[in-house]
Amino acid sequence: MKKTIVSLEGVSFKYESQERFALKDVNIRIYEGEWLAIVGHNGSGKSTMAKLLNGLQFAQNGEISVCGIKLNEESVWDVRERLGMVFQNPDNQFVGTTVQDDVAFGLENHGVSRDEMVFRVEDSLKKVKMDHFLNQEPHHLSGGQKQRVAIASVLALRPSIIILDEATSMLDPRGREEVLDIVRDLKEEESLTVISITHDLEEAAKADRLIVMNQGEVYREGTPEEIFSMDEELVQLGLDIPFSVKMAKAFRQKGMNFTKHYLSEEELVNELWTSHFNK
Repeated sequence: MKKTIVSLEGVSFKYESQERFALKDVNIRIYEGEWLAIVGHNGSGKSTMAKLLNGLQFAQNGEISVCGIKLNEESVWDVRERLGMVFQNPDNQFVGTTVQDDVAFGLENHGVSRDEMVFRVEDSLKKVKMDHFLNQEPHHLSGGQKQRVAIASVLALRPSIIILDEATSMLDPRGREEVLDIVRDLKEEESLTVISITHDLEEAAKADRLIVMNQGEVYREGTPEEIFSMDEELVQLGLDIPFSVKMAKAFRQKGMNFTKHYLSEEELVNELWTSHFNK
């Protein structure tokens, strides 16, 4: 039986400057060890959800629980020990003059002993394949490398959950791919729960399950294949379906018999080669 690690029960939130609710009666369960992608257009409520999960804002109605802790102003620091967040712009997260100083910063704030700190810094950087950059200045790194260091800084704190808040949106395709591959490996190796908040369905295709937000409400949830079968409905919601899904649709219109939605270009190429060209 799946164990719930995060739950939102009847959660609503409205900003003072807005008339309508940013989130309205949202009910979501997130399970231990899964990768959940929360997707939606700008204004759909997904960014507000990230703020609520991290205690940057508090729900006006309903209840949020993280690792069995009811999230409120008294418990927010206990929750943040269990939940790490990687933001859109890695430059905004850097505080140290070198890569290792930056990863150590959060550990110092948590009172971790020096020997343990040295071990965790090296261990977390090794996990994101950045252990050869210990003394490098962060501003000399590529976008993908910076985001991997940001992930290492979160990993060093040993959270149970990592939230990626539009964490790949400023990266080029290669940087995005390397960061998402690292996250997938870490999820499996460390039994992490990953929550990806994004408008990018290419990124969402990597997840185990998707939730589509629209106008502050849960519009649909399912596996990537189930969600991508919505096709034009996603476009109408302001979302751009992955290139591989678009191409498979175009091939179907040309008479090719595809039986599924291909979630990556590699899957599509393999299907084309084995079923249509390699005969």
